[in-house]
Amino acid sequence: MAEAISDKTLTNTAYTDEHIRTLEGLEHVRLRPGMYIGKLGDGSYADDGIYVLLKEVIDNSIDEFRMQNGTQITITLDDKTLTVRDFGRGIPQGKMIAAVSVMNTGGKYDSKAFQKSVGLNGVGTKAVNALSSQFIVKSFRDGKVKQADFSCGKLTKEYELEPTSEPNGTFVQFTPDETIFEKYSFREEFIETMLRNYSYLNTGLTITFNGHKFVSRNGLLDLLNENNTAEALYPIVHLKGEDIEIAFTHTDQYGEEYYSFVNGQHTTQGGTHQSAFREAFGKTIKEFYNKTAMELSDIRNGLVAAVSVAVQEPVFESQTKIKLGSRDMGPDGPTVAKFIGDFVKKEVDNYLHRNLETADIMLKKIQDSEKERKAIAGVTKLARERAKKVSLHNKKLRDCRIHLNDPKGGDLRYESCIFITEGDSASGSITKSRDVNTQAVFSLRGKPFNSYGYTKKVVYENEEFNYLQAALNIEDGLEGLRYNKVIIATDADVDGMHIRLLLMTFFLQFFPDLVKKGHVYILQTPLFRVRNKKETRYCYSEEERIEAINALGANPEITRFKGLGEISPDEFKHFIGKDMRLDQIKLRKEDAVSDLLAFYMGRNTPERQEFIVENLVVEEDNL
Repeated sequence: MAEAISDKTLTNTAYTDEHIRTLEGLEHVRLRPGMYIGKLGDGSYADDGIYVLLKEVIDNSIDEFRMQNGTQITITLDDKTLTVRDFGRGIPQGKMIAAVSVMNTGGKYDSKAFQKSVGLNGVGTKAVNALSSQFIVKSFRDGKVKQADFSCGKLTKEYELEPTSEPNGTFVQFTPDETIFEKYSFREEFIETMLRNYSYLNTGLTITFNGHKFVSRNGLLDLLNENNTAEALYPIVHLKGEDIEIAFTHTDQYGEEYYSFVNGQHTTQGGTHQSAFREAFGKTIKEFYNKTAMELSDIRNGLVAAVSVAVQEPVFESQTKIKLGSRDMGPDGPTVAKFIGDFVKKEVDNYLHRNLETADIMLKKIQDSEKERKAIAGVTKLARERAKKVSLHNKKLRDCRIHLNDPKGGDLRYESCIFITEGDSASGSITKSRDVNTQAVFSLRGKPFNSYGYTKKVVYENEEFNYLQAALNIEDGLEGLRYNKVIIATDADVDGMHIRLLLMTFFLQFFPDLVKKGHVYILQTPLFRVRNKKETRYCYSEEERIEAINALGANPEITRFKGLGEISPDEFKHFIGKDMRLDQIKLRKEDAVSDLLAFYMGRNTPERQEFIVENLVVEEDNL
């Protein structure tokens, strides 16, 4: 009945001239912010909108540096207000207000003033202005300063041109609008990671954030040294040319790991330049060893590489610029594939001829990968066939409609996720509550196998791992990954925690790049429900439970959820919606994966028992 009423109401709705609107100024940005900065978020994740706002401002300062104007950028964070000051040329003062408030206005349409820039569509700073409750811009040029103040994209005060003793450059201060970014807060660790990447890609630039300096002398070599969580088998190879820089090595980890950049922009989803590098590297290595029968998967197994290119007028697949779509280096230049291919073929080949010890180590790594692959070839073929049949019959996977690797999905691709859960009741609750467009569910049967210490053969021999690998589509690397977030959703009890550890071991052992690229998360679900006749509160900790009891008054009803299967689908939809709580699994350089897994998942039972006892004592002391 409800549907019939709804349809009738829609049919009878008038459609008149009054429904035709023209959005003034930056209204469209405020109405549809996701089109310009991706998801909004509250600052809990590195890809939340508030960090995109900062990136858009910094990109302009980086472009100034890349045009050889200014070698310093100073950034300060004061609670929820960010200030960025560069020492470039400063925005031309007569057009300064238009440059930050009128869409499709900017200096980067003129390739003479900004060559190989990131921001080419005249949107970035305007979006920051529109989505900030306070936005102040100052331009310092030739002893004069021009200032303008805005609120929510609207000019509130324009100042007269005044004399100044400050050096040339641009000052931008903004506070993201809390009516759009609800209950947000900045995490300095995410900002620092962003700035560290900027420093790797712009040697000679000093970035200061709240008094802490970021500077790199060796570019991508420093990046790999700082990010490697497995020991390099040979010294990192670092090669530079005009408009291109690469660095690479092999490790004993499985899979491939890439860091790719365009004009200083971190393309976390890769793109044409990353694909071109992968193809060119494999082809070059084949030719160097004169072994045309070499498999590309063997050549690239364990490869950790970074590639940065400068492209004139780059085309990205979305406004957030995390995947390059350009096929050409510029209007009159070669294709991206040819440019990168020619560089890799010449420079990598020359390097290996001059460094035969490195060449020997690389060859041994490739041969070891080949032996392992051939040893499991039969198992692999059967496993692929089984996985394909299971996917078709939908026994393990309740898939969603939009996937990360589907370019037709638009920006919704980055909302795609898969919940990995155990048991029919839990997977059933999530399946009934999910958004079928972007949320998939994979159901485990019992506890996964402890994969630590085994070769990749176990991935194909173990039915659960084989099906999971097939569902994610990561057998040949992350380029085919179907979901942006891989979410481990288990009960908050001992068994659930054990399943978490076993799944994390599987990913760290065989697909460490999935973790390092920030795709793996833990779903936090409530431990308690506290309610009275007027209000219901879900509590994720003992502290929240006590707070809820105090807030709701005398004798509220308290329910302790023992498992996900006990939460009804109607309730579950609150926990996997736009406000779902996720803990991202992260890896740092000091988290040496092999040592980490050996201690927590290896056969050193006495050491682990001692660790547990010691930490239980500490916990008791705290109580």
